[in-house]
Amino acid sequence: MQLALLVTKNHRLLSLVAALDLFEMVNRMLVESGKEAGLELSFLGLSPNSPFGENLNHINYYQINESIPKLDMIVVPAFANREMPNNIAMNQEFIGFLRQQYEKGCELASLCTGSFLLAASGLLNGKAATTHVDAAEGFYYAFPLVDLQPHAVITSDSNIYTSGGATSSFHLKLFIVQKFFGRELALQIAKAFAIDMDRDNQLYFDQFKPSLAEGDDLVRKIQLMINERYSEIRNVEEAMEEVPSSRRNIIRRFKQATGITPIRYLQKTKIEAAKNLLETTNKDILDVMVCSGYNDMKNFRQLFKTFTGLTPKSYREKYGMRLG
Repeated sequence: MQLALLVTKNHRLLSLVAALDLFEMVNRMLVESGKEAGLELSFLGLSPNSPFGENLNHINYYQINESIPKLDMIVVPAFANREMPNNIAMNQEFIGFLRQQYEKGCELASLCTGSFLLAASGLLNGKAATTHVDAAEGFYYAFPLVDLQPHAVITSDSNIYTSGGATSSFHLKLFIVQKFFGRELALQIAKAFAIDMDRDNQLYFDQFKPSLAEGDDLVRKIQLMINERYSEIRNVEEAMEEVPSSRRNIIRRFKQATGITPIRYLQKTKIEAAKNLLETTNKDILDVMVCSGYNDMKNFRQLFKTFTGLTPKSYREKYGMRLG
């Protein structure tokens, strides 16, 4: 199987090297079991020469415009920062190449925010995809034609695969190993890398830490109001009443400046406060609900699970401090 790792500009080195490490272990384990190595690994980049030193010179490097072997799969690593429009612009030359390879039957996989490059190619339109939870809002507004599933650890749709953030990427690599070499080998790799196989949701990793809007004092005022008074603001209309502008104008400008609507901002702020209380205090669930600005337990539980994938009790069991 010809598997190539895309050497994108501004890639996250750990994402690329961790994938290489795991796939090289696949070959070692196959050889140790008396079989032939199953993966022919290579790098694909834009520059004529490999950017890696001697430690990786055993891996073939190809420039995308030269003659390359027929590929079975291309893996796109995560990007090193969240400046996605810039990352996509820097890697425009890959977009046509990815389309051509997919049309030839090559399967595609992205790790974490690498999904932005796949989405920019149009290949994810109408297909399920996921990405790092912290990048999900930006992805949703940038690529509305993609069936974004922010809770998903991995997705598989029409021979295109995507993964969530950070360690969720290991689950996609294991999925690839299982698909082509069987579950037994995938389990061996999981144990070697100490990866829990039972993760089916990544929403509880999300952290809502929005930046204050620059260049729009109206939006900034609403953000500050919500940040400081979220526990007493019952609904977003209360916050907007104090701003001298129409509701429609506020929503338009707020969404343009922050990427989300005011009500979404208020909800995420309240739930983030609840998460913090569950993590760091021994307050009971009712007190957590009230302190975070809710007065209806059913509504609170429903929203908490929508944003985190867990109930408040399950979240505390997973992340709460052991306070005796």
